[in-house]
This record gives sequence, structure tokens and C-alpha cells, in this order.
Amino acid sequence: MSQLQMRVSDEDRERTAQQLQHAFAEGRLTQLELEDRLEIALTARTYGELLGLIEDLPTDQPQVDDVIELESKNGQIKRAGDWAVPRRLRVASKYGGVELDLSEAVITHPVVDIELDLAYGSAKIILPDGGVANVDAFRSDWGQVHTSDVPGRPRPGAVHVVISGSTKYGSLTVRYPRKRWLAR
Repeated sequence: MSQLQMRVSDEDRERTAQQLQHAFAEGRLTQLELEDRLEIALTARTYGELLGLIEDLPTDQPQVDDVIELESKNGQIKRAGDWAVPRRLRVASKYGGVELDLSEAVITHPVVDIELDLAYGSAKIILPDGGVANVDAFRSDWGQVHTSDVPGRPRPGAVHVVISGSTKYGSLTVRYPRKRWLAR
């Protein structure tokens, strides 16, 4: 079965509906087009149906560099908050740790490749809500790879992070942001 034939979730339908409403607000769709596409989006069963509704809509977010390299011998590499995520991010750290928080970042590409080269350090990658991550190309010789409840297959409208590389003694954790219980 191809990915276009896979069944979608309510979250996938809602994300696509939000994209359509945003396109209408920008004047890219007429009221009639919005209504027609929303009806299909909310009753879609497969990814192919959803992708067909948004494939002609541009993503007009600011452009960022295609490839960025971050390197440290024994310090912490950390990115969080409002930062621009490149299409490809190469991170090398011999003894330090890496924390990449994508939850509030500007991500202009549907797929982000993160290549990790860690000798003794560990990495934590925090995805935006709804994001997915494929860690199949990451190797940890003596550590562990934790993805908890993060799905690995692409979803329409969701950022897809592909993580590759290796660590000898460290670990990789990929998760969503922690819920703040006291937030109002």
C-alpha cells in the first residue's frame, strides 16, 4: 500500500482544514473553493485526498539557508524559541550535548534533514505539535534511541524530520513539548 492510500486521522483532517482557511484569509481561495475543499477535507479517508486539496497552495514563509553546520568540541549546542530551521542541519559535537527545540521555530520546508555526529554526547530534539520524525538512519552504539509517541511516517501539513548520523556512547530523544499544567 502506498502512503497516499494510507488512512488519515482527525488531526490530519483538521490540519489540512486550517491550511485551507489560511489560504482563504490570504485571498488565494474564493469562498466557494474554500467550502468545496473543506467538505472534502473533513470527509477525506486517505492522504492522497488531503494532499490533492493543498498541493496548489504556496507556502509563503521566509526563506532560510538550505544547509547549516553547527559544531562544538565539548560545549552544549542549543537552539530554541523563534529560530529559522534550514532544510538540512548538520550538527557535530565530540563531548557535548545537543538540544534542538523546533516547537516554536520557523520551518519553511516540509522535510527537515538533521544529521548528528556525536561521539560521547546525547541529543534531544523537540518537535512542533503534530510533527513526525524518522530515526531509522540514526545509530547509537552503546546508547538508546527514544521516540516515545512520535509517529515516523509523513503526514499532510506536518513537518517531517529525518534524523541520521550516529553516537558512540550517547542517546537520542525525540519528543513533543512538555505540557504546562499551570499555563492559563
